[in-house]
Amino acid sequence: MGNEALARLAEERVDHRFKGLPPDADGLSVAELAAQRRNLFTGGFTTPVLALSAERLEHNLALMETYAARHGLAFAPHGKTSMAPALFQRQIERGAWGITLAVPHQVRVARAFGFERIFLANELVDAAALRWIAGELAADPHFRLVCYVDSVSGVRLMDAALRDARAGRPLDVVVELAAGEGARTGVRTDEECAAVADAVAATGTLRLVGVAGYEGEVPRADPERVRAWLRRLVALAAGFDKAGRFAGLEEIVVSAGGSAWFDAVADVFAEIPELSVPVRKLLRSGAYVSHDDGHYRRLTPFNRVPGEGALEPAFRLWTQVVSRPSPGQAFANAGKRDAAYDLDLPVAQVVRRDGDERPADGVTVTALSDQHAWLETTGEADLAVGDWVGLGLSHPCTAFDKWQLIPLAEADGTVVDYIRTFF
Repeated sequence: MGNEALARLAEERVDHRFKGLPPDADGLSVAELAAQRRNLFTGGFTTPVLALSAERLEHNLALMETYAARHGLAFAPHGKTSMAPALFQRQIERGAWGITLAVPHQVRVARAFGFERIFLANELVDAAALRWIAGELAADPHFRLVCYVDSVSGVRLMDAALRDARAGRPLDVVVELAAGEGARTGVRTDEECAAVADAVAATGTLRLVGVAGYEGEVPRADPERVRAWLRRLVALAAGFDKAGRFAGLEEIVVSAGGSAWFDAVADVFAEIPELSVPVRKLLRSGAYVSHDDGHYRRLTPFNRVPGEGALEPAFRLWTQVVSRPSPGQAFANAGKRDAAYDLDLPVAQVVRRDGDERPADGVTVTALSDQHAWLETTGEADLAVGDWVGLGLSHPCTAFDKWQLIPLAEADGTVVDYIRTFF
């Protein structure tokens, strides 16, 4: 099912829905356009256009595959970063156990492309979504979904919806441990964790399979605080196991791991004691696929443990200078509709003119309007109307969602494929 659905993506017709693509490609299928191997800079693409580096994408996929294997971790990368089934598939081919998602719509996308192991890193109390999931579980014996629970009331709502749907097999859940007082979702105390686990056990529709959480929400996060919380998560799993809460399971799931602290996850998960059955140590880092030129580039664990390798920023947003009203100011035609800006502004990296590319010395992005980047220029900036400016982006989670069909380009600009997203 998955391969067939992915293959159908290549049959989709290119038209006005997809930003930046060549106007003269209208009516071609994605496969036909990819086969033309057009050049990003001379092949008719219009600005602004977001491109993903083919070489850097491959590097990042390979690096995290070997990292997870080296540390004995199962891997379910967070797919909400890209919502690109073709990238999900490449991650599975690189050894990922499954895909992590956040809301029911994203699960529907993954199921439409045949993905059978999904970790839903969120609470799920929507009755309509639970009825649909019950139908998916009944229709496909190979489908497995694991989701969070963090309250007795949430468990009751889930149970009612699944009983109403006459669910044929239980839905797997993990108790989410909060990262601390004032953090996001999750159970705050060990006593409340036990109460939630007891509520799950009292249903016939849910099955407790482990514990999980997100260390990125630890207040005032630093290596010591993050590791302390992870050890609390491990202790919760061990306590549940000792109390017999995992009786009858073939494995226990212990899961954490955003893209900023996965080194701490690897270290602490290596300390998990032997439990009654094997433990699936599930890492969920997802932003590594494209990495970035801001938030994660500063926080990547590979900065702390450089011997493990290094991720490479794979996105570049190409925009064009459309106005140069003064020696100290210019405007390019990419703005909030095109660039990630929730954490950091884009960074001007390179300037292209007449096929030549040079560093964007003296050019700084100072603000974004809806459709303009405000560029401050110093005396060393050689910038003219018509120049293309390549921008590095921060926070890939809000870059993928602005582009539905993204050119995958080699270093010389040859576009070899197109990545379809579904947000």
